[in-house]
Amino acid sequence: MRDSYQGCRVLLVHAHPDDETINNGATMALYAALGAQVTVVTCTRGEEGEILTPELSHLASNATDGLGDHRETELANAMKSLGVSDFRFLGEGEVRYRDSGMMGMPANERPDVFWQADIEIASDYLLSVIDEVKPQVLITYDEIGGYGHPDHIQAHRVAMRASEKSNWQIQKIYWNTMPKSVLADSMAKMKELGSDFFGADNVDDLPFAKDDSFVTTLIDGNAFVDSKMEAMKAHHTQISLDGPFFALSNNLGLQVWGHEYYTLVKGDKCAPFDINGRESDLFAGVNP
Repeated sequence: MRDSYQGCRVLLVHAHPDDETINNGATMALYAALGAQVTVVTCTRGEEGEILTPELSHLASNATDGLGDHRETELANAMKSLGVSDFRFLGEGEVRYRDSGMMGMPANERPDVFWQADIEIASDYLLSVIDEVKPQVLITYDEIGGYGHPDHIQAHRVAMRASEKSNWQIQKIYWNTMPKSVLADSMAKMKELGSDFFGADNVDDLPFAKDDSFVTTLIDGNAFVDSKMEAMKAHHTQISLDGPFFALSNNLGLQVWGHEYYTLVKGDKCAPFDINGRESDLFAGVNP
């Protein structure tokens, strides 16, 4: 690791509030604590999310449609837990993109949803953030958005297009990934406890499971996993305290959420490396 992370800047582009914490909570808390500037851009407010808190069911999109405003508050509370002060939604002024819902659902056809956004216009909004923040490192999803959600796919497209258009040269770009070996261990443990794992029978049923060979970089954020769990609890309409996330924490130990995995798609893979030859620092080889 570096002696100092002052002047280091990372930009994360996510689809909905809670995606940032699940995928990168420990990473963000680690680098924020080390003095790096962490900026999170969330593309929608998650208006179509399933509500896991019964007393807030009235906020659903088919009721009062107030979930988006509530999830803004959840995001703010989660970012406070992680020590991240710079978090924004994509768009400017009155422009905001609505959650598109799951692929093939009627919500996909609304003209105001992110799935229907013009890529060039949406990427220009992100381009303004890149030009302001000047990140050396960008983190987003892979080309299928991790698991095929339209907003995740669109976030990938917008992030990559903005990085192409920017005069500021982002030195390293990472896509979130989750290796099959880690998921297989988690599934086996959950089965021992008599619980399923997101309804999957085996790891190949999970659309976000990637072959371990895709992992170029592993960030060990175990020192900040308590902050990540606190941030996950802040997203209480989306993450159940008795669901698989917290069951894994209780029964596999917190390391399952303290390790976060990435695929380097732009830039050079640089030391320090772990015993498996994976990078252990997103800013390795980066010039301030």
